[in-house]
Amino acid sequence: MENNKYNLAVIGGGPAGMMAAGRAGELGSRVILLEKNDRLGIKLLITGKGRCNITNAEEDLKKMVNAYGPNGKFLYSALNNFSNKNAEFFFESRGLKTKTEPGGKIFTASDNANDIMDCLKKYLIDNQVKIKFNSPVEKIIISSDKKIDKIILQNGEEIAADNYILATGGKSYPQTGSTGDAYKWLKKIGHKVVEPKPALTPIMVKEKIVKKLEGLSLKNAEISIYKRNKKIDSRFGEAIFTSNGISGPIIFDMSKNIGANFDNNLKIKIDFKPAFDYQALDKRIQNDFAEQKNKQFKNSLNKLLSKKLIPAIIELSGIDGNKKVNEVTKIERKKIIKLIKEFELGVKGLAGFEKAIITSGGADLKEIDPKTMKSKIINNLYFSGEILNIDGPTGGYNLQVAWSTGYLAGGSSFNYPQAIIEN
Repeated sequence: MENNKYNLAVIGGGPAGMMAAGRAGELGSRVILLEKNDRLGIKLLITGKGRCNITNAEEDLKKMVNAYGPNGKFLYSALNNFSNKNAEFFFESRGLKTKTEPGGKIFTASDNANDIMDCLKKYLIDNQVKIKFNSPVEKIIISSDKKIDKIILQNGEEIAADNYILATGGKSYPQTGSTGDAYKWLKKIGHKVVEPKPALTPIMVKEKIVKKLEGLSLKNAEISIYKRNKKIDSRFGEAIFTSNGISGPIIFDMSKNIGANFDNNLKIKIDFKPAFDYQALDKRIQNDFAEQKNKQFKNSLNKLLSKKLIPAIIELSGIDGNKKVNEVTKIERKKIIKLIKEFELGVKGLAGFEKAIITSGGADLKEIDPKTMKSKIINNLYFSGEILNIDGPTGGYNLQVAWSTGYLAGGSSFNYPQAIIEN
């Protein structure tokens, strides 16, 4: 292949790579986008159960940055350059209607991630980006002047460009192609990699009873984490029981904290009825019992709890389900209340990269210029997306990283001609 045929080669056809390639092409760069799969954006299409949470509507930049934790300040330039409002406008201006849901989550009005993909593909086509599928990278060749000279694909083909963008993602959902290939390349070319860990992931618990609760959705639960009886985190919202643990938005957002604090004594406590304090819940149960005093205990909680939860509460309470409710003692009633307000589960661990939505860790931010996304070590290398050591909570924050860093990297990689200033 003719040397320097391209101004830019982007490795990785996920959201960050597509945005970076499209933006560079828009500015006039000759761009090639290399994708190891046979199609673009496989992971994007499965996010949010196929709905794809584009971004978050948070209007305060400082709050937006703080949502990413200590590394969030790295994003100030990227978000100033291409904010969540810009992301929303980007899609809206290309005919994609959006809507805002509770928690500031912005989705397409169609609830279909394919519409986002179609929009991004058109962005690439309109800006004449060449897309090369089934093209996994085997090696990155560095010249003596600390530049990437070329990249070699697994089939032996060589690709040369003026600049390169790494947008290969992390290690989460490896079945989509996110297998962490770039980490070994980065180490070989002198970049530090912060150990990748699964983030936004389900929790596995010790108790077998969760198997009986599999599929039970919680809409307004409060879930807290305790380490040696000290509460270290607490969230309110939605969750769902799995065959071996618990998943869902509030669990995902606590999973990083669980990983950081993990030991064998870590517990979670679920409050199924946070709107009731203990006294109010006791009064409610007494009223329910009084209305159905001749019923068996196992049939008396239908007005209060979901049908799937009741058998587990009865089993753990140790109360005979056939007992008449007017025979349930005060001590037994206190057991029921405690189980509803403090349903305790021992944490076995986090589900791995196979179930993680995103990767925590990656390219060390200290070695990347936040104003351009350019490497401080390799002179013609840029970064965008999940390859960076930055991750946020659920709610569109992580896709916003892809849009902002991709747009900035794509723009920064364009070799602007020197401006002539006339007096």
